[in-house]
Amino acid sequence: MRLVDPEGEQLGIKLLPEALAIARDLDLDLVEVAPGANPPVCRIMDFGKHKFDEAQRAKESKRKAVHVGIKEMKYRPKIGPGDFDTKTRQVAKFLEEGHKVKITIMFRGREVFHPELGKKILDRIADQMEGLGKSESIPRLDGRNMVMVLAPEKRAKPPGSSRSGGSKGGAPAAPTADTAAEPEVQTATEGTAPAPEQVTVAAPEAPVVAEPAAAVAAPAGEQSPAAESNEGEG
Repeated sequence: MRLVDPEGEQLGIKLLPEALAIARDLDLDLVEVAPGANPPVCRIMDFGKHKFDEAQRAKESKRKAVHVGIKEMKYRPKIGPGDFDTKTRQVAKFLEEGHKVKITIMFRGREVFHPELGKKILDRIADQMEGLGKSESIPRLDGRNMVMVLAPEKRAKPPGSSRSGGSKGGAPAAPTADTAAEPEVQTATEGTAPAPEQVTVAAPEAPVVAEPAAAVAAPAGEQSPAAESNEGEG
């Protein structure tokens, strides 16, 4: 057999007992990688690590494979706010996964004579899906239904950005710790220190100022030179 070491260097033609002895000395496995070659090719490697790496590569390849499908979400012209929010969140999830979504407004009875109600719902959904998906065509009537298809956006979105607006009408994001603390620093230093650089050192400024006061107050028990001179004069 032709033997290959763990670094990929060929060790030449070896007999099976000799190749096994070399693999044992390295505390590794002897794996036949090209049985159809003449002579067959065997490589010294860690077979467990080799299988693990292959499984990881297969998993990564499967994860990157995009299986695009068409999902459908059905609404009614008189849908309630709760049901609307739940269904719209599911539409956003489908778009995030890379699926197209068919939005269907189902009319019943005389509702079909008021297509503007369905159009209003479709426009509202399209507005909330801005940044996640876009309409492939204008809403159209299909029998007693009104249909619109949303396709996912091509550009990548940062995590959590797709639902920043949410289904409640786009409430502003809560301030971070840095932005929340900034007004407090400005309030604490407002009117106390005119120098701009003291805004950043507002916290340590109090003990720095207090130390000289303590130093001045420390010798209060002793008599000052002026007092001593007065006593001498008396």
